[in-house]
Amino acid sequence: MTSNPAHTMPFAKMLGVDIEEASKEKIRGRLVVREDLCTSGGILHGGAIMSFADSLGAIGAFMTLPEGAKGTTTIESKTNFLGAAPLGKTIIGETTPIKTGRTLSVWQTRITLEGGRDVALVTQTQLVL
Repeated sequence: MTSNPAHTMPFAKMLGVDIEEASKEKIRGRLVVREDLCTSGGILHGGAIMSFADSLGAIGAFMTLPEGAKGTTTIESKTNFLGAAPLGKTIIGETTPIKTGRTLSVWQTRITLEGGRDVALVTQTQLVL
């Protein structure tokens, strides 16, 4: 992509979210595990994982807004942490819609390390504004 849609969100830009693919069917992004995003043990903080997933889901929700809608906001998010993401590694997130509608959309994000090992599975609900 020539333009990174995550950079329209200041927090996602600060995190370092890099979008590789963005369509109504799938958002794919990556995030390098930096020291400032880690716990004292050199493992990516759970809040950073959730923020990464929320950013990807928000992009998907925005791309599928019904005509006349002004925006979207997360109203619910659930995360299953499945494995650690160590300092220096890169995580990959793939977000797909479960349901898109006039008032709500539901998105699921699978987060893995490069190479495929699971890190987290996140399901979020976005409210159409």
